Amino acid sequence: MPKKAPSSLQYDLAIAGGGLAGGLVALALAKLRPELKIALIEADNRFGGNHIWSFFESDIEPEHRWLVDPLISRQWDSYDVHFPKYSRTLANGYFSIESANLDSELRKRLPPESLITGQRAETVESGRVKLANDTVIAAQAVLDVRGGGDISALETGWQKFFGQMLKLGKPHGLERPVIMDATVKQIDGYRFIYCLPFSDTEVFVEDTYYADTPDLDSATSHGRIAEYAAARGWEVEAVLSEEKGRLPVIYGGDFDAFWKANGDLDARAGARAALIQPITSYSLPMAVRTAMLIAEMPEINQSSLDKMLRDLATEHWKNGKFYRLLCAFLFLGADLDKRYKTLEHTYAKDEQLLARFYAGKSTKMDQISLLTGKPPIPVSRAIPLLLKYR
Repeated sequence: MPKKAPSSLQYDLAIAGGGLAGGLVALALAKLRPELKIALIEADNRFGGNHIWSFFESDIEPEHRWLVDPLISRQWDSYDVHFPKYSRTLANGYFSIESANLDSELRKRLPPESLITGQRAETVESGRVKLANDTVIAAQAVLDVRGGGDISALETGWQKFFGQMLKLGKPHGLERPVIMDATVKQIDGYRFIYCLPFSDTEVFVEDTYYADTPDLDSATSHGRIAEYAAARGWEVEAVLSEEKGRLPVIYGGDFDAFWKANGDLDARAGARAALIQPITSYSLPMAVRTAMLIAEMPEINQSSLDKMLRDLATEHWKNGKFYRLLCAFLFLGADLDKRYKTLEHTYAKDEQLLARFYAGKSTKMDQISLLTGKPPIPVSRAIPLLLKYR
């Protein structure tokens, strides 16, 4: 019979996973439900890993901004995109968060007994979390946010990236972020460079691919970032930090099978519940919404948390069908070196339409608009995909 956890290890809510989704739940509860005893469990020695998360102003409801505002490192009132046929500036605010800010804010807002680092949650089930060192955390409710889990039931391409924070000898001249510069050579699918000007002489430059495989050669991307910087006359004095990642971009699959493959606990959030933006795989907007929904629950127990989060994930999957169709067009309908045309086609649309597009709030008229005009892929390929993934 398993030993009963001592009272010091008994909590109202145990959150298995101290990344963005788990961290925001903890911060929301610390503010709105300070009476709850929370355990936030992270395998690494700091929360949030090594990431820069970004979002558009239109992604987050104004009444929820208090949750992320203390975490923001830099913000801009507009952004640029560059494609072979045109460049464009869009007046939608853009915000970036460095993961060190999440770690710092958690340590500021939560008591030390709530923050458990350096221990992987090996077993996550109703009522308890067993850590790698055999410690048992007991809780009235358990939330699983340990990352993507088993995605074999889903059809996916990959967004993979390698980025560097560059320290330049002279100002770079960028006035705003470049979300996509697709004028670069197209390699391994849709490739673009992403730039965030953190100061006049510091710029985060990321080499990004929408590719068929998650394989990523950091050394090659390092070289391509150096080429991009040199082409713009940027003198790189130092590389201050690096980041890389591989995110699945879902265009189809069996949601019920995905859910079943990832354990019996329905209280899941973040990537483990496929609560991501279907096009970009950004997790922050849904992480904010999830955190607020949990914090505003009348009562947080396992059964209510299970039901609310299973319903949320199911609704998000159903609402994402149109966006997954667009991803199918990109990954299955376009030749590798022509994938950029899908985004080039999209970014030619109305600015408000694009804001709703990234927020996952496209109207029926938006969807019709996005599917009209000169198609970015051959009609002979689009129709079978439309019939399969609509």
